Amino acid sequence: QVQLVESGGGLVQTGGSLRLSCAASLRFFSAFTIAWFRQAPGNEREFVAAISWSGGDTRYLDSVTGRFTISRDNAKSTVDLQMNSLKPEDTAVYYCAASGLVMSTGRGGYGYWGQGTQVTVSS
Repeated sequence: QVQLVESGGGLVQTGGSLRLSCAASLRFFSAFTIAWFRQAPGNEREFVAAISWSGGDTRYLDSVTGRFTISRDNAKSTVDLQMNSLKPEDTAVYYCAASGLVMSTGRGGYGYWGQGTQVTVSS
């Protein structure tokens, strides 16, 4: 069964760091584009970052560029999101998603989703 499981969320102060991890059971994990989305209460789920199957191509939400880094380890079937210089605006549930198609920033491009992990940044 296809499954994505996020971990690493928690409570951190402004300026702190967290590292999120997504573990995938996808049979052909290395062939999938993996992305992170986030959703705060009352808000739409928004794209945060994505990484291609090779790891050579990445894309970030403008507001996290330079602060967040997405990476993947195909041998371990994991994708991480290193989040530095966190701000209260980063508070949200973060979701891992997988696509067998080309990289996109829209939810519709991703067919597999994890259950999310809560990230809370205090001021």
